[in-house]
Amino acid sequence: MNLPNKLTVMRVILIPFFLAALLIDFPAHTWIALVIFAAASITDWFDGRIARKNNLVTNFGKFLDPLADKALVISALICFASMGWCDAIAVIIIIAREFMVSGLRMITANEGVVVAAGIWGKLKTAFTMIAIIAIMCLEGIFGDTGTIFAINEALIWISVLFTVISGGIYLKTYWEYIDPNE
Repeated sequence: MNLPNKLTVMRVILIPFFLAALLIDFPAHTWIALVIFAAASITDWFDGRIARKNNLVTNFGKFLDPLADKALVISALICFASMGWCDAIAVIIIIAREFMVSGLRMITANEGVVVAAGIWGKLKTAFTMIAIIAIMCLEGIFGDTGTIFAINEALIWISVLFTVISGGIYLKTYWEYIDPNE
């Protein structure tokens, strides 16, 4: 297994540790969750860069990397909604877009077409990861969801905006592969 794939696998392995740190109440648990999430997020940046730079792109990486990203981000957002840190509607929109793009990728793959991550998809992922880190920082500092809920909401809804734009672009670009008669 090459280094980029090891980094991707490490991101997947970090998810339950992130969730445990976030959800189990012990001293500094939010800060520990934040460090784990940030470390996992950084592996996303490094694995892709290393793979492209060193010609180490593999089918395993193409499969697992976006899945790892989605699992990490969706896990955090579902926890945030359940903890009252953000609006569940925003989380549902983000998750729905992820299912839509994944379905679109499956359909186009049957036609031999690879749906590569576009700039809007990358911006969506980067901003959402930054928003998640910022929300954990705010919650760690203030510890009172009422005090900073409006800031959390602004961050999540900006993520939703990137999510909707990128999803719309994917749909428009690959619409020809969606045939309602088949």
